[in-house]
Amino acid sequence: MRQQTSFLFDLDGTLVDSVYHHVMAWREALDAEGIELSVWRIHRKIGMSGGLFTNMLLRETGLDISDERVERLRRRHAEAYNRHSEQSVPLPGARELLAWLTEAGIPWAIATSGRMETARPVLENLGVDFDQVPVVTRDLVKYAKPDPDLFLAAAEKLGVPIERAHVVGDSVWDMLAAQRARALGIGFLSGGYGQDELERAGAYRVFEDPADMLLHIDEVGGRR
Repeated sequence: MRQQTSFLFDLDGTLVDSVYHHVMAWREALDAEGIELSVWRIHRKIGMSGGLFTNMLLRETGLDISDERVERLRRRHAEAYNRHSEQSVPLPGARELLAWLTEAGIPWAIATSGRMETARPVLENLGVDFDQVPVVTRDLVKYAKPDPDLFLAAAEKLGVPIERAHVVGDSVWDMLAAQRARALGIGFLSGGYGQDELERAGAYRVFEDPADMLLHIDEVGGRR
């Protein structure tokens, strides 16, 4: 009997072209707090947990950042991102890939390190049915990526063994979380990380975007 596979998708940069909107929203939030950080450094942190983001911010700026300031940064980022979330369109093939999996009876879920306040408009734009699709956001777990909690919770919601799941993401943080969860990692180039970076972090397959994955879906266990 063939073992059923399943897919646990990251959101930003994986299904939706939103990584750089998050980068600029963080830039706006940091500027409002008088914190200077190069855009490329912000980009390298998209997808990790807010706590790690803060730790790396401290290391790179040498600033003493209070809990109150961290919360202001988070709130300013959410406000800035939500103003532009309508520009965060699905990546090529995203809707088609999810529809194919649904029609094939292959379980899938979404696990994002974003909070629901920023993820909901993007998920709605993607056409996700909240009554049918398990969605795990940062609000629902203790730790975000590179900890495995998001993907473990998504697999539990699907009712599938994490060892049979594929974690699909665009960042090294997704791949590191996949390894720690004991899941296979599939990397996308659509978030700005290179193929070698994703492979070093644990990706066993790397595709350009959802459309490319759908074209090669049989290579990752996707069969009707």
